[in-house]
Amino acid sequence: MPKMRAISLIIALTAVVCCNAATPQPQLRFAWKEVDFVWDSPEQRETAIKDGVFVPANNLPLGLAKWKNKVFVTVPRWKNGVASSLNYVDIDGPQDQPLKPYPSLKDNLVADSAKDTPSNSSIVSVFRVYVDPCERLWVMDTGLADILGSPNQVTGPSLAIFDLNTDQLIHRYFFKVTDMKEDSFFANVVIDVDKDTCDNAFAYVPDLGAYGVVVYSLKQDDSWRVSHHYFHFEPLAGTYKVGGIEFHWTDGVFALALSEPRENGFRTMFFHAFSSTKEFCVSTELLRNYTYIDKNEAFNDFKLLGDRGEKTQSSASFYDPNTSVLFYTQINRDGIGCWNSNKPYTPETNPLLFSDPNLFEFLNDLKVDDEGTLWLLSDKLPRFLYKSLDPNEINYRIFSINTKDAIAGSVCE
Repeated sequence: MPKMRAISLIIALTAVVCCNAATPQPQLRFAWKEVDFVWDSPEQRETAIKDGVFVPANNLPLGLAKWKNKVFVTVPRWKNGVASSLNYVDIDGPQDQPLKPYPSLKDNLVADSAKDTPSNSSIVSVFRVYVDPCERLWVMDTGLADILGSPNQVTGPSLAIFDLNTDQLIHRYFFKVTDMKEDSFFANVVIDVDKDTCDNAFAYVPDLGAYGVVVYSLKQDDSWRVSHHYFHFEPLAGTYKVGGIEFHWTDGVFALALSEPRENGFRTMFFHAFSSTKEFCVSTELLRNYTYIDKNEAFNDFKLLGDRGEKTQSSASFYDPNTSVLFYTQINRDGIGCWNSNKPYTPETNPLLFSDPNLFEFLNDLKVDDEGTLWLLSDKLPRFLYKSLDPNEINYRIFSINTKDAIAGSVCE
């Protein structure tokens, strides 16, 4: 009898191992110990290091977006010596390939102490970007250099729009004074547009520092600020522990995600504060027409979807129209979560899909491309901010996985 039990146990364990092995995992696509860039010449790079224009340890990848054979990678100017803030890598290139500045190195080489940008296509400091269905790259440029050192507002916050087929700047829009408040910080952007009406695009930009959302209309070339209590952070959800480091953030609304168009032609915008475990939503009809409506009446049109549960703070989210699933990062849990939008919003319907404290230490950004692939970027940000990164370890990683494979066997399926 004991022998039979042992055989049964072996068979059971083998079955578990086989099942686990068959579960698709995100594929590592790129990995860096430190990032470097494609320079015009070796001499240019040497001079940049010598002059402090390029300090390798201070260049941390943060945001990503994929278009055709390019994966865009942003490097914000947290510290001095960031050579290029907007870049891309070739999808089929080496895992540790140098970043290619976009649209050019010249456009990104802006001195930390600059009083203005050299040209209208110059890029100062970018956290997140967005590729729209019209093959345009929308870039939210904070205009702020050396954030943690000697902060220098080189130029005002602006949206830069590039034609991805020509790599030319189409338009640049600087935020109005009325869009901003004293603690404003704009680090994300999502685009509401249909490929058949490219001139009627709307950009939604969260203000995580002063708790609002700025709406920009491309056709009107105008912007306005939307305010609501739900854009604020949760006081009890501001504590994090990642990579052994405990820290406390008061970041408000940051993650925005757009559904497919509803019957009335407008989308649902899902949103949450970074320091929060709750998810909210609002129709883009309200956001687009905010300047004309009664604000008191509109207050109740912002809806609470539910709560993900304890320690579920999230830095980024993206809605996949093919699966009706909202994917989002799980900062305190070193992984990725999901929610099928056809189900109630509860902790039970928000499972943790993947988790690994080494590979997914601070998943900072994620996107779903037009081929149904989920892209993830992890960067150990708390170590970078509060301690230091080991240049002998892999610190920055980009992964990808098909969205249907990612949710296979979960309640999000």
